[in-house]
Amino acid sequence: QVQLVESGGGLVQAGGSLRLSCKASGRSFGSHVMAWFRQAPGKEREFVAAISRYGVTIYADSVKGRFTISRDNAKNTVYLQMNSLKPEDTAVYYCAAGYRSVVTTTEGEYDYWGQGTQVTVSS
Repeated sequence: QVQLVESGGGLVQAGGSLRLSCKASGRSFGSHVMAWFRQAPGKEREFVAAISRYGVTIYADSVKGRFTISRDNAKNTVYLQMNSLKPEDTAVYYCAAGYRSVVTTTEGEYDYWGQGTQVTVSS
């Protein structure tokens, strides 16, 4: 069992930066692929970024070059550094964990989810 708690969301102006954190409980954190998804008002949840236990990363095209996912297995924490934020990045951001070795963008492949943290980017 893995429990996930996100933090770091907030209100920022366009062009600004935020760093989200996701703290995981459980001893098998290092065995999980970790990911970030987001859901904007009135839209379906969408993939943002993922990182494998080996540090392999993938990103949605909409955030490539602006967002960076990283993990610290010693701290059971995954991060999402978000730079050059745009109003269209406004959403609730969710952390997810999947007990697998290969990164995936598929929501259904993730077993555990956090409660989400709100990110609002003003224009």
